[in-house]
Amino acid sequence: MLDLITCFKSFVRTVETGSFSAVAREMETTQPTISKQIAALEAHLDVQLLVRSTRKVSLTEEGMRFYEQCQHVLESLAEAESSVGKRRNPSGVLRVNCPIAFGQMKLLPRLKPFLDRYPEIKVDLTMADHFIDLVEEGIDLSIRIGHHDDRNLITQPIGTTRLVTIAAVSYLQQFGEPQTPADLLHHNCVVYTRQSTLNDWQFRGTSVRVSGNLLVNNSTALREAILAGVGIGICPILVFENELRQRSLKVILADHELELLPIQVMSRRGRFRPAKVTCFIDFLASEFQSE
Repeated sequence: MLDLITCFKSFVRTVETGSFSAVAREMETTQPTISKQIAALEAHLDVQLLVRSTRKVSLTEEGMRFYEQCQHVLESLAEAESSVGKRRNPSGVLRVNCPIAFGQMKLLPRLKPFLDRYPEIKVDLTMADHFIDLVEEGIDLSIRIGHHDDRNLITQPIGTTRLVTIAAVSYLQQFGEPQTPADLLHHNCVVYTRQSTLNDWQFRGTSVRVSGNLLVNNSTALREAILAGVGIGICPILVFENELRQRSLKVILADHELELLPIQVMSRRGRFRPAKVTCFIDFLASEFQSE
């Protein structure tokens, strides 16, 4: 007997990811299984939903209409399940994405109390500094630092952090402390290549094109390079709180303060938001607002 709900889910995720293989990995099965489910769905409906090629899959006109209806069906099903019996307790796999350094320093230490409170939730955490497509990657929510506007996502602020210019005390003892942004021209600066302005560092009322002998593409590498005394960097202060208390690092150029950045949780739009998503966002908001 054809399992229509499973076929619906496989079809919707194939459309969103554009790949049978990606859906197979997500659902912990094989690519031929996903392909057979969608073929069986097409046979059941007596209509072609997808056009397959060696490079991609795309929707037919009938497939587009059916995809929109499937989304509503699956949302309604999830809403119905969450309203009765054991499902009233948040449950299921919660797929979360966040920046690497933020995840290591601020999120992972907080996960145990959340998981203790909601034992029926399993968190699937991925950490990456680049902004990912939540729909395509099957992510329930993403935590981001900074301003991100996407009309397809719901954005909720959970806190703020300061962007600071920072260096190891050992570096400053060896090379001196800059007193103005222009002094950075004479210092080794660690450049974070995922920063939108790259090596054009923006200060209040001015900008400086810095240079250095190390470029890094993730926040953990930036943090470690600054801690090691390689050079001066710009980073959210929240990933250096312990070292600042221990006075092994120092915030510099405080009179030329950088911007205050929001910490935001971004989730997919939909008529129904799963309980597992809502309770995690509420948990994060409580944690970071109290901090």
